[in-house]
Amino acid sequence: MFCEDDLIPLSALQHYMVCPRQCALIHLEQQWVENTLTAQGKVMHERVHQNDRELRSGVLTTRSLAIRSLSLGLVGKADVVEFHQDESGGPGRPFPVEYKRGSPKAEPWDKVQLCAQGLCLEEMLSVAVPAGALFYGETRRRLDVPFDSQLRELTVDTARAVHEMIASGVTPPAEVRTLCRNCSLKGICLPEALAKSAGSYIRRSMSD
Repeated sequence: MFCEDDLIPLSALQHYMVCPRQCALIHLEQQWVENTLTAQGKVMHERVHQNDRELRSGVLTTRSLAIRSLSLGLVGKADVVEFHQDESGGPGRPFPVEYKRGSPKAEPWDKVQLCAQGLCLEEMLSVAVPAGALFYGETRRRLDVPFDSQLRELTVDTARAVHEMIASGVTPPAEVRTLCRNCSLKGICLPEALAKSAGSYIRRSMSD
């Protein structure tokens, strides 16, 4: 179990899966730079969080819900959590919905962040949360995501990896990747320059 001071943001899991170095720059070195893409995402989330809650057709929708997991060491806010009432008239099963600016991805980055929200809700409310959804701004559609055993395991492993990286205090070395092109931290990370410097150092060492 983690204590309150050791909790990491839920978003760190998605950052880590996209790029461990990016995750370290943000969550270890506390560096952040806004660009057009991140600004658009910020505006989208602000719009989602405008209303706290509403009840419609038997579904209670809460926004910007504070969640955490002491077992995984995670803390954050869920964009939307829907509580669908069951036949018994109880409060209903939680269904988290995460909003993303872009479009669905082949990689499981967003699914892991969403699944982490589900695991937080399970721990907090002592109820099963079998699925959630990702809403993408470009397609304006929901993508339902079942929280199967494989995704749960990947989520737990990613949370553990992020905690280990932060505990080490070491920022991973830079790598030149296609994703670097749109990264808001490119000017801080300097992947091309650092990778080139590292390559030159290795070549000089081998020649010596």
